[in-house]
Amino acid sequence: MDEKTNKSNELKLFLCLGVAAVATGALAVMNNNAGRAANPHPVAEAGTESSAPALVTNVVAPIIAEGGTGITVTKASDWEAQYPNEFSTYAKNSENEEHHSYIEAHPYIATLYSGYGFAIQYESARGHTFVVDDVTSTGRPHKLANCFTCKTSDFTAKALNDGDSAYSMAFEDMEAQITDPFGCFHCHQNEPGTLYVTHTYLANALADDIDSQNAQTLSCAQCHSEYYFDPETKATTLGYVGLENATPEKILDYYNNLKDAEGNPYADWVDETTGVRKLKTQHPEFETISAAGGIHPDMSCVTCHMGTAVAEDGTTFTNHYWSSPLDNPDVLESCNACHGDLTATVEAIHEEIMGRCNSIGEELAKANEDLAAAVAAGTLSEEDLAKARDLARSAQWYWDFVFVENGKGVHNKTLATDCLDKAEQYLGELNGVLGA
Repeated sequence: MDEKTNKSNELKLFLCLGVAAVATGALAVMNNNAGRAANPHPVAEAGTESSAPALVTNVVAPIIAEGGTGITVTKASDWEAQYPNEFSTYAKNSENEEHHSYIEAHPYIATLYSGYGFAIQYESARGHTFVVDDVTSTGRPHKLANCFTCKTSDFTAKALNDGDSAYSMAFEDMEAQITDPFGCFHCHQNEPGTLYVTHTYLANALADDIDSQNAQTLSCAQCHSEYYFDPETKATTLGYVGLENATPEKILDYYNNLKDAEGNPYADWVDETTGVRKLKTQHPEFETISAAGGIHPDMSCVTCHMGTAVAEDGTTFTNHYWSSPLDNPDVLESCNACHGDLTATVEAIHEEIMGRCNSIGEELAKANEDLAAAVAAGTLSEEDLAKARDLARSAQWYWDFVFVENGKGVHNKTLATDCLDKAEQYLGELNGVLGA
C-alpha cells in the first residue's frame, strides 16, 4: 500500500471509530437504579411507519441496566426480521475489513511500547463486527476475560449477571461461551428503541453527571473511553469520578496517586530498559469530546457517525453502519452546509496533529533510548534517575492521549494541541536531565 493510500485509509479508520460503539459496546453493569425514571421517553423518528418501536434519535436521560437479574442475550441476527433496515446497515460493517499495522506505519512506537503487548502487534481497527476475531487472533497475550470487555454481547451479559468476577475469568473460558459478537445488546440490551448504559465503569465514573449526558453519546462512551484494569478485581475501570475530572491532567493525577503496596504509582507496565512506570492510553474519545473545546457539544456521536437513512419504502431509520461522516454522503451534505468543505477541514487538522504526533513520538523514542543507555551505564544519580523516569512517564502519557484518540485532533483540536504542547514540555525537561 502506498503512503497516500495508507494515510487516507488511516484517516477514515480514525474517524469511523469516534462513534462506532453506539449500537455496540461491552461490559458490565451492577448499578442501583433507585430514583431513576423507568423510561427516559425515547423520541420516535419522524416518518417511521414500522410496527416496531422507532429506534432512538435523541435521548437525554439514560437507563442504567440492572445487574444480577439473570439476563440473557438476544442476538443481533434475531432482530433482522423486525428491523431489516437497521440490521442490513449493521451487517454492512463487515465490508470494512481492511486494516494495517501501526507498528509498520509508525516504527518508533515499538520503542515507546517496549515490554508491552502493543509492541508485539498493533493493528488499525476495521469493522466492529470483526472485534472478536481480532482480539482472539492478535499476537498480544491475553490472560483474562477482561480483554473481552468491548468485544461481545455475551461478556456484557455475564458481567451484568456475575459482577466483577467475570473480569478475572480465564480468557479461554470466556471465549468458549461466545455466541454473539458486537451486537444490538450492548446499547439496547434486549429492547430496540431504548438506549441502555450496560457498563458499570461508565456509570460509576460519571456518577451524578450521567443524567446530564445524551444517551446516544453514552452508548459510544461505554467503549470509547480511557480505562484501566483494577489491580485487585481486574475489572475495567475509568480513572476518574465526575466529568470535571475526566481531563488528561486529572486522569494522570489519578494514576499517580493510585499506589501499590510499595508506594509506586499505578502503571500498565514497567519498561525494563528504563524502569519507567508507563501508562497506555486507551481510545479516549469520550473524554476528548467532553473536554472544553470538544466538537459539537449540542450533538451526539450518532449525528456525525451514523445519521439517518431512508429505505426504499420511504421509512426513515437510524443508520447502523458506523463510519466517518466523510464516507456518508447524506451526513456530509448536512455538515458541508455549515463547514463548507468538511473533507478539507478534517484532512488539514489530521495532517497538523498527526504531523506533530509523529515528530514528538520519534523524539520521545530517542529520549527513551538515551535513558535506557544512561540506566545501563549508571551515569545518573538516584535523584536525576527518578526525575527522568517521571518526566518520561508524563511526556508519553500526553503524547499517547492524542496518538490513540481516533479523531486525531478533529474531535477537539484545542485539547490535542494542549496535550502535544505538554508532551513537548516534559520531553524538553527530560532531555535536559539526560544532557541531550
